[in-house]
Amino acid sequence: MDTATPAVTVALHDGGSVIASSGQVDARRHGELLLPAVDRVLAEAGVKLDAVTGVVVGVGPGPYTGLRVGLVTAATFGSALSVPVHGLCTLDGLAYAAGQGGLEGPFAVATDARRKEVYWARYEDARTRTGDPAVDRPADIAAELAGLPVVGAGAVLYPEAFPDARGPEHVAAGALAALAAERLAAGQELLEPQPLYLRRPDAQVPKNYKVVTPK
Repeated sequence: MDTATPAVTVALHDGGSVIASSGQVDARRHGELLLPAVDRVLAEAGVKLDAVTGVVVGVGPGPYTGLRVGLVTAATFGSALSVPVHGLCTLDGLAYAAGQGGLEGPFAVATDARRKEVYWARYEDARTRTGDPAVDRPADIAAELAGLPVVGAGAVLYPEAFPDARGPEHVAAGALAALAAERLAAGQELLEPQPLYLRRPDAQVPKNYKVVTPK
């Protein structure tokens, strides 16, 4: 599952292929949409939740509110079912999906970080990220990424900085699950299911608020 972007996406993978998936794009309803999506995917696959043997969750980067919905849900499932919970960079899932769609490297991935910024990373190919994810204004990295295809909603939002925008725009849990299964089968360790925020939450407690005392 992944809730690091406006897409609320869930998939069920049997270790070899995706057997059911669901995806809805709504940046404000992650909490409302995620559990019904899980139910829908399980029903489509004809299995119950207790058949799940592991959980993979996108760790971002992404906005605080949406991202934590997926992480908390994944942790809850892991605890309730006594199964491992693995983290995977959301940008890696997008890169892998782009590769499945035929895109060859090198390229970059950029998602909407709000505040007129993007979360982004460079890739040598669909499976190989060449540096840590970062958050920047599109104009500040346009020269660095010049000539490269850029995958994701961030590229679509800022065509002046990323003229060669490619799909998919949002991550799909099926691609995330397939990449995780591939890495686990190869004996690679996945990330801890901890959020990759890259910056402070949009909502913060005011530093200098007025104290009101009773008369």
